[in-house]
Amino acid sequence: MTHIIWEDNHLIAAFKRSGQTVQPEPNKPASLEEEVKDYIKEKYNKPGAVYLGVIHRLDMPVEGIVIFAKTSKALVRMNEIFQQREVQKVYHAWVERKPATESGHLVNWLKRDENKNFTKAYHTEINKSEKAELLYQVLKTKGKNALLKVTLLTGRKHQIRVQLATMGCPILGDKKYGATYAFSDNYIALQATELSFIHPVSNERILLTIPDLVFPT
Repeated sequence: MTHIIWEDNHLIAAFKRSGQTVQPEPNKPASLEEEVKDYIKEKYNKPGAVYLGVIHRLDMPVEGIVIFAKTSKALVRMNEIFQQREVQKVYHAWVERKPATESGHLVNWLKRDENKNFTKAYHTEINKSEKAELLYQVLKTKGKNALLKVTLLTGRKHQIRVQLATMGCPILGDKKYGATYAFSDNYIALQATELSFIHPVSNERILLTIPDLVFPT
């Protein structure tokens, strides 16, 4: 069942499950986009095709808030808002090993290998790398593991995963980036828990949140 977090006439936010794609992909289960279209079609009894604009994405193993545009006007304006980094994105992550400090500001230069779908982090700029920044705060611990609140200052592919791993704190279940074990369903303990932005039509501040990430079992 599709979990709708919030909606109005212009935008709709839904919860993406771990293992689900945002957009349709061959040989993959129903995407979040398809599920939200079905929800709109049924709720509003819409004939024919349903318009839904994809604004941003989450990695397949990551769960959390994804927002879509219900009109082309909203899509254009939200794309501008995201491109201008006027959206605050907050994540929660359970990591192996507590960081050395309770909070911090990570700065790395990331380089992608698209063939391997892998990102590598460097401490200094190299050719064809992109600067990546995030803030983290330790919220609580469980044994040697820690729950971090992560605020993105840039948006790069696999950014949180590779930056935390480079700090020596890989996300639980994320073997691609150095975790000691994987969960059976390819889940990793990373969740997009908060989105905040100025509404593209009403100009009101919108804050979307979901409960903090529970420790995976």
